[in-house]
This record gives sequence, C-alpha cells and structure tokens, in this order.
Amino acid sequence: MRILKLVLMTFVAGNIYFVAQTHAQEMQMPAQDHAHMEQHSGTPPQAIYPRMGRSQENAPGTLLTLDSAQRMTAENNPTLRQAEDQIRASKARQHQAGLYPNPTVGYIGDEIRGGSVGGGKQGFFFQQTIVTGGKLGRSEEVYAKDLRVAEIEAEEQKLRVQNAVKTAFYRVLAAQELLDARRDLAKIEQQYTETQRRLFNSGQTDETELLDYEIDAQRMRLQVHMQENSLREEWRSLAALMGRPDLPQSVVSGDLEHGWPELDENQIVEEISSKSPAVSIAEAGQLRAQSEIEEAKRLYIPDLQLRGGMEYNNDLLGTAPHSKGWEGLAEVSVQVPLFNRNQGNVAAAAEEVDRSTLEKRRIALTLRSRAASVVDEYSSAKLMAMEYRDEILPRAKKSYSLMLQRYGEMLASPPRVIEKQRKLYELQTQYILALETVWSTGIALQGYLLTDGLEAPARPGDVDRPVRETNVPERLASPGQSFPRP
Repeated sequence: MRILKLVLMTFVAGNIYFVAQTHAQEMQMPAQDHAHMEQHSGTPPQAIYPRMGRSQENAPGTLLTLDSAQRMTAENNPTLRQAEDQIRASKARQHQAGLYPNPTVGYIGDEIRGGSVGGGKQGFFFQQTIVTGGKLGRSEEVYAKDLRVAEIEAEEQKLRVQNAVKTAFYRVLAAQELLDARRDLAKIEQQYTETQRRLFNSGQTDETELLDYEIDAQRMRLQVHMQENSLREEWRSLAALMGRPDLPQSVVSGDLEHGWPELDENQIVEEISSKSPAVSIAEAGQLRAQSEIEEAKRLYIPDLQLRGGMEYNNDLLGTAPHSKGWEGLAEVSVQVPLFNRNQGNVAAAAEEVDRSTLEKRRIALTLRSRAASVVDEYSSAKLMAMEYRDEILPRAKKSYSLMLQRYGEMLASPPRVIEKQRKLYELQTQYILALETVWSTGIALQGYLLTDGLEAPARPGDVDRPVRETNVPERLASPGQSFPRP
C-alpha cells in the first residue's frame, strides 16, 4: 500500500512539473506567436534561399558574354577610329614638316617701251630657298614626338574602352542579380502581408499592424520597379559603349562571386603612378619640348635665297640693226641675324621644357592621389564582400534554417520564419552591392583609372586641357546605389 501511494505521488508531481514547464514556455512566447501557433496547420513558409545566376538560367534569348561585348565594341566604338585617324594625321604632319620649300617661277620686265623706239627687257626667273642648319630635320623630329603621343593615346584609348565596357558589363550583371533578389524580397513581403491579413480577418491582430505590413510590401514592389529601371539604364550605357545603342536588351552571362580582381593594394598605387599611359604621354611631351628648344636654336640660322633667270634685251646693239638679245641674271642673298636671333622663342622653349618636367611629376602625383582613394574603396568593398560571403550570409542562412526547423516542430510561427527569410535576402542585396563595387574599383585600378570609353582621344600638342588621362568617374557603382559600409 505504501508503494502504491509513492507511485501516485511521483506521477502527480511529474504532471505538475510538465504543466509548469509548458506554462513557462508560453509565458516566454510573444502573444502574437500564440495566435500564429493556432494557425500552424496552414500552409508553411517555403524554404527558399538566395542564389545567383537564376536570370541567366531562365534567359529568353541568347546570353551576351563579355568577349562578345568587347568584339562589338572594337568594331563600333567611334573613339577607337578617332585614335587611328589621329595617328594618320600626325604622320601626315610629320611628313609635311620635312618637305622642302617650293621654288618660285615668274615673269620679269624692265624698261619696257612701245612705239617705234621699242627696247626694254623681258624674261623669266627661277627662285629657290635653300634651308640650312638642319631645320627641316628638327621640325620633323618635333612632329615625330607628336606621332608618338598619338600612338600612346591610341593604346590608352583601347585600354580605356575595354575598361569601360568591362565595368558596364559587370554593372549590368549586378543589376540583374539585384533585380532577382529584390523580386524575391517583394514576394516574401507579400507572403508576410497575406499571413497578417488572415490573422486580421480572424481577429488575431489589429488594422494598424496590417497597414504597416502592406506599406512594407508596397515599398518592396516599388524597389523592384526602380531596380528594373536601373537595369535598363545600365544596359543602355553598355550598349552605347559598344557603339550599338539600338541593341535590344538581353541577359548578360557572368559570375560576380568568382574571378574578381585581386590586387596588391600597396603595389598598385606605385604601378599606376609610374606605368600609366598618362605618365608615358607626359614623358613624350617632355621629349617634344626638348625637341622644340633644339629647333628654336637653329631657326636663327639664315637660309640662302637663290635667284636666276634670262631676259631678252630689245635695245639695239650699238649701230647694229639688231637687239642685244638674251642676257642672264643671278642673285644670291642671305639674311644677316643681327638683331633677331630667335632668342625670345628659345627662352620660351626652355621654359616649356621646365613646365613639361613639372607636368610629368604633377601627373604622377595626381594619379597617386586618385588611386589611393579608389584603393580604399576597393579594399573596403572587398573586405565587406568576404565578410558577407564567409561569415554573415552563412550565419543568416543557418538562422533561417533553424527557424524553419522550429516551425516544423511547432515551436515558431510563420511570420518569424518569414522575417528570418527577409533578413537573409536583405543581406544578399548588400552582398551584391559590395561585389559590384569590388569589380568596378578593381577594373579601374587594373586599367590605370581609365574608365570613360566615350571620351574622344586628345589631340597631340593640346595644352592646358582638362586632365583626361586621370579622369576617374564620380560614380563607380550603379546610380543611386553605393556599397554598404559597416
């Protein structure tokens, strides 16, 4: 009998403990979750994880690859033809500078008389300037430096266009991925709103909460439309760079997560400031200035002026009944450099040599300054992309998976699952933005900060023009978007 009482007391104590534990869990669970748990038998949230490349898998037409885009650009971008035209023009100017002056042929008359007296002289002459001091060779050398500048400009323009197309291509790719992620977010918000609407219809939530959820859903749909506009804008920019503005919008093929530019952040600044085409152009300008001073020093050497010809003299030869006939003429002259020895131009050319030397240093410092800011943006974006990829997103996925598991065990409500899913996709959009910035800044740094593929090549010899060799664009990310900062 004593044993039976002991068993009964143990059973009652266990039931009391179970009820107490259940009550404690219910006290810790939010009131709204109690209401949601009552509807747990409804359709559970779907386990959907963010994934890149879906737009490429479901593309309606042919995918555009980066190689195809570069080939179309090489065929249609007008700035590349302009650079080639500039080389041919520089060669023509160099050829012109070395040509000898044209001779002069003319008529000459002297003491011309008419009537019965007659007489006078008439004839022709030939005049030629003999260029001395090697001035033609020096002039050719100056224009040869212009030709070298044009050749560097053409190489630079190819690099500029390639960088611009590659950057625009990855912006389109990032815009595609963002559109997929934002569409998923809009679906999640809509699912969340529908859940809240069912709760409102059953009297388990109030209208103010439902309105808040509807606002969030509408905001997400608006972001989808805005992202569609951004994708269309990025495509138009890419098509313009390719020289094919009429090209229908299509899906581009690529991978944002792999193969991004890997740079040594310290070495890249030194490389840009020393090996950039801008530095080569400045060096060519320095050599041109030195050639100009050599040319100016020789310009004061006088040229020979030769003149010769024949005249027919109609005057009578003494008492003879005929004229004197043909007579020759010859003339040699030279300008004496007594007052003007081109000293002003020589002094100006010397100052230009000093200016070009300083210009080379200025370009290097400008490149270093601009590269430093882009490197900082690149390193921050790369750090964020790696942190999102290796730490943040895996934790968010695990949190979402655990919440799904709790839901399956009837320990979590649908809204809590959807909230985890929404947070995961929001983090995915931040990851995509960071990747886009890594690509944009990395391409700019690898390409010596040359990114404007529709700017015309500069003409050799242009002075005091805006520095186009270092024109880092104001935006390296998509319009209205900047990669997230911690």
